[in-house]
Amino acid sequence: MPGGRLTQQDRRRIAAGLADGLSYAEIARRLDRPTSTISREVGRNGGPGGYRPEQAHRATTQRARRGTPASPRAAGPPGGTPGEEIVEMAVRTGLPRMTARVHVDLLLSEDGRRTAAELARRLKVSPASVSVAVNYLVQHGYVRRERDPQRRRDVYVVDDEAWYHSVVLGTRQTLEAARAATAGAETFGPDSPVGQRLARAGAFLERISLDTIASAERWRDLLA
Repeated sequence: MPGGRLTQQDRRRIAAGLADGLSYAEIARRLDRPTSTISREVGRNGGPGGYRPEQAHRATTQRARRGTPASPRAAGPPGGTPGEEIVEMAVRTGLPRMTARVHVDLLLSEDGRRTAAELARRLKVSPASVSVAVNYLVQHGYVRRERDPQRRRDVYVVDDEAWYHSVVLGTRQTLEAARAATAGAETFGPDSPVGQRLARAGAFLERISLDTIASAERWRDLLA
């Protein structure tokens, strides 16, 4: 029942969603719950890597009987390692959890290179989950795909230049939105309220985008 207490079945669905690499927002949507409910439930019961539905249900029931809050220590990611902290920060910015895990594993690898099979084995997930994650990362400029001709397999690579490409790619998408807003302003007419609103939005987004691209070019040498 939306808005009521989480049931044991709800918690099992949360665990399944975490295992599939879904974001808190997507899990919440599937359960018809607020995202804050899911993040609070997971945070107070072991974090995304240590969440166990049966244990969470028992602990919540016991807390309700005692009238005591969850232990503050359970609120953070399990173990608190740098990699886990980076994953949590990425998820909070909207990156899908599985995508964040793949990205961080590449970032923390010695040479910044992994095959899909290596990622699946290290993260203990299915090849299909890795495929979805790396496709997102390649599309948004976070990593690049290279072909190993000898072993006939793809290798995914993250290097310092990836930050530049990611910033520029994302900003160009914003620039497209700016130009779409400007075109919309012309369609509605510059004297109409809608036209004026779109024109202001387009001008703002265009200036910000061009400044960001110029700044990325100016400071690109820092990545060399």
